Amino acid sequence: MIELQNVHKAFGANKVLRGVTLSIPRGRSLVIIGGSGTGKSVALKCILGLIEPDSGTITVDGKDVHAGDRDAFLARFGMLFQGGALFDSLPVWQNVAFRLLRGSLKRPKPEARDIAIEKLRRVGLKPETADLFPAELSGGMQKRVGLARAIAAEPEIIFFDEPTTGLDPIMAGVINDLIREIVVEMGATAMTITHDMSSVRAIADNVAMLHDGVIKWTGPVTGMDNSGDPYLDQFINGRATGPIEAVR
Repeated sequence: MIELQNVHKAFGANKVLRGVTLSIPRGRSLVIIGGSGTGKSVALKCILGLIEPDSGTITVDGKDVHAGDRDAFLARFGMLFQGGALFDSLPVWQNVAFRLLRGSLKRPKPEARDIAIEKLRRVGLKPETADLFPAELSGGMQKRVGLARAIAAEPEIIFFDEPTTGLDPIMAGVINDLIREIVVEMGATAMTITHDMSSVRAIADNVAMLHDGVIKWTGPVTGMDNSGDPYLDQFINGRATGPIEAVR
């Protein structure tokens, strides 16, 4: 569904991606792990066509990400942002239905509200939550609203950017379980960026380790603990010593 071939991207002298090659099969969940500043978010933005790589190719469903109608292309994606990224001035239901109230996916307002309430129910929030504002919600509830928004337009592909950041371990587990259930239920192709190893084990079918601008290891989540790869082994076990230098 998503294919990156030898993708390079630099910002001035800072070479962020140095030849990333990666495949995400249709209907599978890939989690990209790696330290801060290794290029995970840049790779995601390149797939969405928000950043143009210096060289290499990126295709979604066999088509170049920069070819064709941008609105139609982006309509295939849902996104759960790291910080929630809810609009403070809009009630919850309008946040969830944001894409359904404008653009090529526009629906009548009552229909958009009904869909929003249905998606809120799907992530475990009561209908009365719909008329609250984001500031009235806890961090865990805001994350659920973000998840409801990500699935509101029934996307084929969903990106999750650090989905459990800022949540306590119990709520993080709830969000991980919800993400896994929803991805399987929708048959969506999913890509997640995270540092949280509990998220990796809960969400992933496959894992890719990104370090120093290249994929150091990729394989099924079940093979992660016995990979034999020193970079992956150090990262998943949180060791200070190994081939990955800790910044002091």
